[in-house]
Amino acid sequence: MNHSSLHHNATFSRRQLLTRAALLASPALVLPITSLGAAEPELKIGAPAPPLVLHTLDGVEIDTRQMRGQVVLAAFWATWCAPCQDEMPLLSAFALQHAHQGLRVIGFSLDSPDQLPKVRQVANRLSFPVGLLPQARVPGYGRIWRLPVSFVIDRAGRLAHNGWDDDGRPWTQAQLESVVQPLLISNH
Repeated sequence: MNHSSLHHNATFSRRQLLTRAALLASPALVLPITSLGAAEPELKIGAPAPPLVLHTLDGVEIDTRQMRGQVVLAAFWATWCAPCQDEMPLLSAFALQHAHQGLRVIGFSLDSPDQLPKVRQVANRLSFPVGLLPQARVPGYGRIWRLPVSFVIDRAGRLAHNGWDDDGRPWTQAQLESVVQPLLISNH
């Protein structure tokens, strides 16, 4: 490769980087990416859900692959996220109300380890297990760039609800009843 083509490639890379930065700065166009140009694999409703492993605050490991036969709602949140403060109590009450039907909610906090006391304070008021997410990128789900965001896995381990398709608002009771409740009734 000669100097001229190296310069052209470097310029092109810089241009790509600036274009991607502009796209990421626009809230309407923010996309989960893992590296320049590498989009996360597309999540498909009805396809096997990528596995999630929660390391709870009390040291228990919960793997969604071992939760077959149950409906799993994986919620990503943080103590500093105002909409999450509304969603977490709602999810907690819904989880308690439907646990006998096989609903399991697991909470992944995006707080940093230095915020652990605040996370514990919130987790102590919830009916479901919580753990810190070690990094913002979750294999199969992409970079968690928006909060709150949740994913629902059906009893057969298939993705039943893709939180990236939501408008970014927290769950409502009506949404939980229309999205999650039918999964609890089927095959119960």
